[in-house]
Amino acid sequence: MTISPLPKEPLPIRLVFKLERAEHPRLYDELIRFRKGAKRVNRLRLLAYDGLLVQQGLLKLPGQTLSGTPGSIGFDGDAAGVTNGLFEPAVDDQGGP
Repeated sequence: MTISPLPKEPLPIRLVFKLERAEHPRLYDELIRFRKGAKRVNRLRLLAYDGLLVQQGLLKLPGQTLSGTPGSIGFDGDAAGVTNGLFEPAVDDQGGP
């Protein structure tokens, strides 16, 4: 992935993408609550910005510790449990994985 330098005059960024529930169920469920349009776009913008702040260490999550590596997040307690939980199968509507 190549990251280009910022232009002198920032250009607007337009994104068009397709999000299916099978890919990211939590994100899909969060965004589908809003009708098409500005509210859904603003929610996605807020989620992306908050995620960026957490990733850069400017916003701290509950249980999060300072990490010596930029772009990484540390947690008190069972860090492996947090990580492994991210990769578990999605919970279906029947109440189980």
